[in-house]
Parts: sequence; C-alpha cells; structure tokens
Amino acid sequence: MTLNTHGKIFQIGRPNVGDRERMKLRLDEILANNYLTNNGPLVQELEDKLARYCGVKHCIAMSNGTVALELAIRATDLQDEVIVPSMTFIATAHALQWQGIRPLFADIDNTTLNICPASVEKLITPRTTGIIGVHLYGRPCDIEGLQRIADEHGLKLLFDSAHAFGSSHNGMRVGNFGDCEAFSFHATKVFNTFEGGAVTTNDDELARKLRLMRNFGFEGEDNVSYIGTNGKMSEICAAMGLTNLESLDGFIAINKENYSRYRDELCGIEGISLEPYNADEESNYQYVILRVDSARFGKSRDALKSKLESEGIMARRYFYPGCHRMQPYRSLYPGLGSSLPVTESFSEEVLALPNGKQITPEEVSWVCQLIRAFGSES
Repeated sequence: MTLNTHGKIFQIGRPNVGDRERMKLRLDEILANNYLTNNGPLVQELEDKLARYCGVKHCIAMSNGTVALELAIRATDLQDEVIVPSMTFIATAHALQWQGIRPLFADIDNTTLNICPASVEKLITPRTTGIIGVHLYGRPCDIEGLQRIADEHGLKLLFDSAHAFGSSHNGMRVGNFGDCEAFSFHATKVFNTFEGGAVTTNDDELARKLRLMRNFGFEGEDNVSYIGTNGKMSEICAAMGLTNLESLDGFIAINKENYSRYRDELCGIEGISLEPYNADEESNYQYVILRVDSARFGKSRDALKSKLESEGIMARRYFYPGCHRMQPYRSLYPGLGSSLPVTESFSEEVLALPNGKQITPEEVSWVCQLIRAFGSES
C-alpha cells in the first residue's frame, strides 16, 4: 500500500473524540477526587444521561459491550439454545458459547439484512430459551415480529444494539425494546467511552440484578447475594463518554453528510448498491455499506477491496464470512451454510467504506470516483 495523494489512510471506525478541553477538565476532576472506579460519580452521571437520551428507565454501564451482552444473557436466565443471526460480529455468538449456551444461527432478510423472523421460527425447539436480535449497521430489525414469536413461545427477547446507539424505531430510540438491550461503546463506535458498554431496560428487577452482577454480586459492604463478575466501567471511560455525548449530534451530522455524498455519487454505477437508511427515523449513519454484484460490476468485491486498499482506503467486509463459518461453529455445525442462503450470498457482496470526521465530503467524492473508474476498467 502506498500513501494516496491525500496523504492519509482512511479506516473503518476511526475513533470520534469530542472537546479535548472538556475531557481534560473531567480528568482533572477524577484525579482531584481520587475516585477512579467502583461506580463513581461520573459513571452515575453518564448512566443518567444515557437513560434520558434513550428514553429508558435504566442504563447500567459496563466495562465493554461483550461483558454487557454476557451479563444480559445471564441476568435473563438464558440457557440451552438461543437463536441469533449469523450475520453479526462474532461476539454475539461467543457471548452465548462462552457460557455454555448453544447459538442457533438464523438467516437474514434479503432486504433489511437483519435477522429474519420466519427463519427464527423454524429453529425453535423445546430447548430454545431466547432470541437475540441484532440491529445490523444501526438499522433496527423487525422488533414486532421477533416480539410476537417470543411471546407465542415463552422466550426471552434481547437485542445486540452495538451498532444502533442514536437510532430509533417507530419514533422510539433503540434501548427500549425486548427484555433488555446491550450496547457497545468501543472506540470504533459512533459514540465511544474509549472502551465500554451498557445494558438498558425498563425492567426494575432486571436492572437491579445487572447492577449486582457487574460488581461480583455485592449488595452492600459485606453481603454477596448473587454470583457476579467485574463488569464495572471506570471513571476515565465515563469522562470520555460524557465528553463525546456532548458532541454526538455533530458526529452524526458529519456521518449523514458523508453518507449522502456516497449515496449521490455512487448512484448509477452498475453492480454497486448502497444500503439505505430510513429517512423517517433517527439514524447514526455510521455504516456505509455497499453490495457489490460482481457479475454486473465486472470486478469481484475482493478485487474492489484490494484496489481501494492500494489507495489507502481500508474497506472492510463487515461481516464476512458469517459466524457459522468461523470456529468453533463451523466444526459444530458443518454444512450449515446451505440453510443460510441469504447470509451466504450477502457475505460475499458486503463492503464497508470509511465514514466520520476522518474523511471530508470532497474525499468521499474521490473514493466514489475510484470505484466508478475501477468498474469501467477493461
């Protein structure tokens, strides 16, 4: 890879950083208080502000998004088998397998790219205890369809909302649905706390249980009333979260402007389609997702990826090849791909492009011109 004429490397998920002076003031506050972790005042402030932002009763901050999902799974008493999409980050499946729960992989809908309720229904057995929906690329999945299935079969319904902070469904922000939702605030997300996560819920008892579980099960100074682990968020991570929350609207506005430029300038390229956002809902616009139809474009998705990388544009295949084709699942479920045709097909087409503060609208235009020119090469 050689440095492009812009003198930059463009990455997927380059961290957003808010007002540095505000962050420095919060760091000084942490050091002056000598309160670094253990449910400190900044963590409590962040939880309160995130709950109000999402419009949900409870937000329980965690050390990272995977721990948030693992504790949500344990707190809702999921066991035996749980249905998840294969088209997701591997942590969704691992959070189950790590706890001895068998993930059953559902296919996705070819239009929404989210978990397909009809595929979910086919997988339900007497051992199924829950469903985990994933709001892929920040676009909410069929919440009502999944809730109907969960209610009919007496299943728990959780959501992996790692991509969806700031997005809405039917005018209500993600965080309010199912039994609970797990967020990631990793550095690559539109809203980050350096490293962190959270679980949101409107269930008082579930929130109480989650707060116990993230602190070893301690209830008071000397009383351990529940099995738990160390899932606490530190004060420095909360400071980053509070700082970035103040700049979130600006981050999203930049994402949206860049996304709109990609949409307009990729329009009409044979074999290239850009996944849309619902203009009637709130979205964080972080993910710019292409589908590359190799036959029509004239070049393979991987050839396009290599071409972009040669120009310093580090496009990613989010999420290739699907969880079912990664270990240990490809050994546990050999041949499963034949029952996941949409997942298999889409994983060969998907390509994510850079977005965020790192790239200007003019640079987006340059990326689009590269794609157009590459497709036209004989």
